[in-house]
Amino acid sequence: MTQTVNLEEIKCKLTERLTPSGWATKLRGFIQSSDFDKILETLYLLRESGKRFTPPLKDVFKAFEECPEKDLKVIIIGQDPYPHMNVADGIAFSCSRTGKHQPSLKFIFEEIERTVYQEWPTHQDPDLTRWAKQGVLLINTALTCELDKVGSHYDIWNDFIMYLLDMLNLTNSGLIFVLLGAKAQELEAVLGPNHYILKASHPASAVYSGHKWDCKDVFNKTNEIIVANNGPEFKINW
Repeated sequence: MTQTVNLEEIKCKLTERLTPSGWATKLRGFIQSSDFDKILETLYLLRESGKRFTPPLKDVFKAFEECPEKDLKVIIIGQDPYPHMNVADGIAFSCSRTGKHQPSLKFIFEEIERTVYQEWPTHQDPDLTRWAKQGVLLINTALTCELDKVGSHYDIWNDFIMYLLDMLNLTNSGLIFVLLGAKAQELEAVLGPNHYILKASHPASAVYSGHKWDCKDVFNKTNEIIVANNGPEFKINW
């Protein structure tokens, strides 16, 4: 690398940012590994070569910063961050940087209105931090994406995603995994039997098909599981 990058400094700052939410402890093993060094080196090399990706480096772990690990109930996994400039904010499907609904989020809100709240106003705040604060971890199978190149960073993040899921299999039980799209559903094979798995197509598929997105009632089912196991006071306020 022509520009010297202090990996230890970057990892130290990331650990500090993840400490308040409790994820620093859970992710420490990976953050301190050579596999994470490779991810950082790859991203900095890409940036140095002029290849732009999203979200900005400072926001890549925002989903973990905003979701308290001790309150973790639900993990919603999509595909890639929004592949356009200044849209992805580090929380899957969230659009806080633009203040406008991207098509995927629009379809999600429409389905929540149809299946959960009926007369719920669909023009909700596109910033999904409010879900994260309730224990919903919103991530993609890749935490970054080259601009306008869907699927370009899957290989970069595969080791991290596997580490995360293996760690959650070992330390947690009764989590609800909502797998949206074929790429996310490939991960079902590595999830333990001690978790709940809900599946639906990726909402972006509706953009290309021209049909309404069918969420397979995953938002209702998520709250039904939470209420049955923990009580109504713990259900997610979508």
